[in-house]
Amino acid sequence: MSITKIKINHSSRQFSCIMKEDWIEIEFGKLCTFSQGIQVPIKEQFTETNNDRVRFLRIIDFTQGDEPERYVKSIEGNHLVSKNDISMVRYGTVGFVCTGKQGAIANNLFRIIPNINVEKKYLIQFLKSSLFRQYINAKGATMQALSFGLIKPIKIPLAPLPIQRAIVSKIETLFSDLDNGIADLKKAQAQLKIYRQAVLKKAFEGELIIKSKKDKLINVTSKIGSGSTPKGGGANYKESGIPLVRSLNIHFDFIKYDGLAFIDESQAEKLKNVIVNEGDVLLNITGASIGRVNIAPKEFHNGRVNQHVSIVRPKENSFDSKFLKYFLQSSDIQNWISNANYGVTRQALTKGMLENLKIPLPKIEEQHQIVREIKSRLSICDKLEQSITEALKKSEALRQSILKKAFEGKLLSETEIAHCKQEADYEPASVLLEKIEKEKKK
Repeated sequence: MSITKIKINHSSRQFSCIMKEDWIEIEFGKLCTFSQGIQVPIKEQFTETNNDRVRFLRIIDFTQGDEPERYVKSIEGNHLVSKNDISMVRYGTVGFVCTGKQGAIANNLFRIIPNINVEKKYLIQFLKSSLFRQYINAKGATMQALSFGLIKPIKIPLAPLPIQRAIVSKIETLFSDLDNGIADLKKAQAQLKIYRQAVLKKAFEGELIIKSKKDKLINVTSKIGSGSTPKGGGANYKESGIPLVRSLNIHFDFIKYDGLAFIDESQAEKLKNVIVNEGDVLLNITGASIGRVNIAPKEFHNGRVNQHVSIVRPKENSFDSKFLKYFLQSSDIQNWISNANYGVTRQALTKGMLENLKIPLPKIEEQHQIVREIKSRLSICDKLEQSITEALKKSEALRQSILKKAFEGKLLSETEIAHCKQEADYEPASVLLEKIEKEKKK
């Protein structure tokens, strides 16, 4: 079988790929047509019943799936999608592929309509691959809206139909095994989380703290407060400068530096009342990540926090910040944060709520000892968590490696390709392109 080596130029960067016999490259805009979703209806137009209405699909309906369904009056058009149709996110999680739901898509999504003789699943897998992602990243689409004009020039490696089907089948088989392994890893993560909570529960409910008075958080801290987002939002963040800590940076077991924003001196001056000190307790107080808490590392020193993160600074020499962090991570406090005191729909912790939170207050020496005991019991968890995290990263790398091979024509064996050539509808992709062009003219 002959092999042709071609070069593709994407945003002034060249990379080589191996194209198999009978494959072609085709621009996205020639392979598919696109349509935008509808404007988000006003609140009064929504209903929770679907009588003579269609489901209104937002990004969150695809990414989370546990949101209440909303229905709107149907307007015929290409904004209506079926479960097998392809939609893509234009803002926020740019390029995220949405499938499996039926309804009317919002205007921050757009529908991708493949022309004839293209396997939808083949196209979906390409859109999930790093080959597609690196193109939109190079174009800066992750910092702005994903427009039709930006994605139409993307070149897609198009195989003959039987090979498309064989590639999809092999990808699904390989991904099934991979997903089973990932499910096991995530199950182990969940078990570690249960163990962590068990350790903290014992620590704060009698095993380590036998008897201790309680006091309000405001009486044992020198600062409780959150900041704001600089005017202009993300568009005015800098490449370097003073760190602006956001909720995405704060996790229970690690600090996420990827995605850390920076502001300049003039922006920071307006947030001088929320200067971060190394060792501060940082608590997420709004949104889906509410309750996540950790200690500010030295990299955050002299930084600022936005409105979604609160600084909780213990009084020096009287309160251990690690003790406070573990207390806020405990199941009783996390349950209180989630629903008990303010209801799940509110999704916000106020300064007053934090100030009045009652906390056990053993002597500082006892706090240090309790922290040592907790760290000793959780150290094995930390090592296992790190191993699981690394394994999950390798799993995602393997997934992308499979997709890369698939669209370079390297995933199928010669025997599998020969079998495809025996199928009745086998023909070079160039013939498919001719059919697509004729159909478009009609």
